[in-house]
Amino acid sequence: MQFRTRAIHVGNQRCPETGAVVPPIHLASTFVQPGAGEWGEFDYSRSGNPTRKALETTLASLEGGCAALCFASGMAATHCAVAMLSSGDHVVAGSDIYGGTYRLLHQVTNRAGINVTLADSTDLAKLEAAITPATKLVWIESPGNPRMTITDIAACAEIAHRHGALLGVDSTFATPALTRPLELGADIVMHSATKYLGGHSDLMGGALVVREQSLYDELYFVQNATGAIMGALDAFLCSRGIKTLELRVREQCQTAQRLAEWLAENDQVERVLYPGLADHPGHDVASRQMDGAFGAMLTFELKGDYAMAQRFVESTELFQLAVSLGAVESLIEQPASMSHASYAAEDRAKHGITDGMIRLSVGLEAYEDLQADLERAFAAR
Repeated sequence: MQFRTRAIHVGNQRCPETGAVVPPIHLASTFVQPGAGEWGEFDYSRSGNPTRKALETTLASLEGGCAALCFASGMAATHCAVAMLSSGDHVVAGSDIYGGTYRLLHQVTNRAGINVTLADSTDLAKLEAAITPATKLVWIESPGNPRMTITDIAACAEIAHRHGALLGVDSTFATPALTRPLELGADIVMHSATKYLGGHSDLMGGALVVREQSLYDELYFVQNATGAIMGALDAFLCSRGIKTLELRVREQCQTAQRLAEWLAENDQVERVLYPGLADHPGHDVASRQMDGAFGAMLTFELKGDYAMAQRFVESTELFQLAVSLGAVESLIEQPASMSHASYAAEDRAKHGITDGMIRLSVGLEAYEDLQADLERAFAAR
């Protein structure tokens, strides 16, 4: 079956008892067992839940993995992947990553003796140079957050595997509708399901999908031991959102492309960072590994200072000032003061997160209305 058909049907079989075309929500926390020491498929919802299992089945199919795990948030999913490691292990992470991932690696997992080095994942030589004999995990994002860098996933997989490390990819921005990292050689793909998978700003969740059963078993052990699972209602909402994922994402990509081209012509804009533009450094790689579109996230830099960027993001109406992304509503934010405020100031400067940078999450509103909204913000400066 094609992608959009699987998004609707895999994991969403009709209820065998009632014939309902939408599977019921299982809110039960515990399940009666056939006998003492005899275990059914489900026993306690931390360990497994029918509604969560249905979503995991859908995601494994869409990503081309053997299995998936769903979590209470994207950060819970990322933490699970890192929690497999031991004291003394080393992580190489891309330098264009979500601020929450930066915080986790530099302020939480480091307490367990897990070391991290940030490297420019778009420069394969620099990425490989950062790997040490202790490196057990390479973690990248493509497109990156917030600079929209594009990383060659297949090349990174080859490098990581040659050095005995796993490759994990945060593919939240791309979604499986555009990029499927496991098909390119990655071992783990992570999604903040709060974003495009849910798509309607009404749930919290995260997911890990893997290629190998042994890796799934290890991650499942950590998830079950630590307990940061997605609740049944959030799983139900996410399953519903995924049914329209491809249609939403492709329409949002079209609008993002038009806005990027329009912003590139604005004399108040220093530069536009969007992989769909021919002059983007990662355009050729994105053309190969993204399925016919370049995502609905774009970043641009204003000519001006921190305060001018703040005034701009506070001047839009349809683009609502909020963190998060990937929903039907368009959002706007200033990374330096919002999504990436957890970065040390010197690290923001080192990794190109400028004070004038503005990130857009393009929703499903009409292009003409979004353009007019940005025009009003430019005039308000």
